[in-house]
Amino acid sequence: MTRDFESLGLADIKKVYHNLSYDELFNHEVKNGEGRVSSNGTFMVDTGVFTGRSPKDKYFVKQDPSGKFIAWGKVNKPISKELFTKLLSKAKAQLSGKEIYVQDAFCGASAKSKKAVRFVTEVAWQAHFVKNMFIRPNDNELANFKPDFVVYNACKCVNDEWQKDGLNSEVFVIFNVEENVAVIGGTWYGGEMKKGIFSMMNYWLPLEGKLSMHCSANVGKDGDTALFFGLSGTGKTTLSTDPHRKLIGDDEHGWDDEGVFNFEGGCYAKCINLDPDSEPEIYNAIRRDALLENVVADANGVVDYKDGSKTENTRVSYPIEHIDNHEPSLSASHPKNIIFLTADAFGVLPPVAKLTKEQAMYYFLSGYTAKVAGTERGITEPVATFSACFGEPFMPLHPTAYAKLLGEKIDKHGVSVYLVNTGWSGGAYGVGKRMSIKATRACINAILDGSIKNCEFENFDKFNLAIPKELSGVETKLLNPINTWANQDEYIAQRDKLATMFSENFKRYEDVKEGVEFAKAGPKL
Repeated sequence: MTRDFESLGLADIKKVYHNLSYDELFNHEVKNGEGRVSSNGTFMVDTGVFTGRSPKDKYFVKQDPSGKFIAWGKVNKPISKELFTKLLSKAKAQLSGKEIYVQDAFCGASAKSKKAVRFVTEVAWQAHFVKNMFIRPNDNELANFKPDFVVYNACKCVNDEWQKDGLNSEVFVIFNVEENVAVIGGTWYGGEMKKGIFSMMNYWLPLEGKLSMHCSANVGKDGDTALFFGLSGTGKTTLSTDPHRKLIGDDEHGWDDEGVFNFEGGCYAKCINLDPDSEPEIYNAIRRDALLENVVADANGVVDYKDGSKTENTRVSYPIEHIDNHEPSLSASHPKNIIFLTADAFGVLPPVAKLTKEQAMYYFLSGYTAKVAGTERGITEPVATFSACFGEPFMPLHPTAYAKLLGEKIDKHGVSVYLVNTGWSGGAYGVGKRMSIKATRACINAILDGSIKNCEFENFDKFNLAIPKELSGVETKLLNPINTWANQDEYIAQRDKLATMFSENFKRYEDVKEGVEFAKAGPKL
């Protein structure tokens, strides 16, 4: 075992619990009183005040050479080397003189692209969380483990001088690219570690000509890989979990010269309103070794998944082995199909459209979905959401860097790309109806089995997308949304309004020449 704990810079460590097994972590969680055990043996924790990430408290140290590559702005905020050093010292002081948990893991199932990460924390469940979420090294790999990157999670310490330091709050999540170190303070939320390493992969890989992606992936019996991109609520997890195809992963992937590979060794699924009938794979994955966050349970430990009183963002992390139909290598060949999912609550977009390479880059950069504004009567105006590359909060480089790589890979490997709307038809939210899962599945199946390529296509006005005239399993009038609206003039007005939103949003990428070029594939105003 590697025992170079002196290099962590901690003083008077009482004991190091290094790479504990699941059973050992469970015993520590119980002994430390870090949570409760559910009726089926799953450990349950509360993450305190923070039940989600704190994006306004995330910083990168501004220094060269990384400073030349990072796209500074709202997402990637700079912090000085001096302030980083001060807060890292504060975190190390918090972790010193304690019993600590050190968990070693890999990010990336590709031998040529993976990174070795060491996590240091004083909380057993946080070591459990990263054991679930990242790739678990075997004994031989652990014996020779040398970290490429170290995360100090000092969740119990805060920065009292945050106002003087010019920061957003007492919470801090800071990445030092040159020193290969991240430090977390003031938030207990486990997702900061998961998405923090994702952010770093989104820095490292594209600079090596490899694409990092916020998507799910599965593979068919013939080795045909499919990628599913989509923001929350679009059906990314549900649609990629398919009894006829093996799950590669549900959230974060890389694409290098060998093919597609999962960054993670587990899944982090939302639990709110989880139902064993509609999502049996996730429901059955919640058992011993899984870790439930912020759920509500009765005195006997029986979880009420409908109860969102702590947060709507209730979560479970579990090792991917808990999904029976997963791909053991966590990798597969280059994708045959890419599917962009959107839940368009304006009722404008077609259920399925075939994209050109240029359109693929445009819709990838747009990262569009529209959420319903609320469920009260009378609120019928949806809210458009655009998130670059379907993962803007985790992209340190300029978004066009990822789009350019995507375009190159689509060209090189002859990938087909489709836009699938899982949202509304026949009117906006409040008037129209949500696409049935059956119709969406029929679109997905036609893409995956290749039968969509036998369709006759027509042009979808304004957006200039190719849409099928007929498709097995989908009512024909649904295929062109204008046919589903009672008043076609109202539809045209709504369509033109959405096209303008796309165009306005895309202006933010036109600060570089690639963005100006990609804009040409958007709607024609």
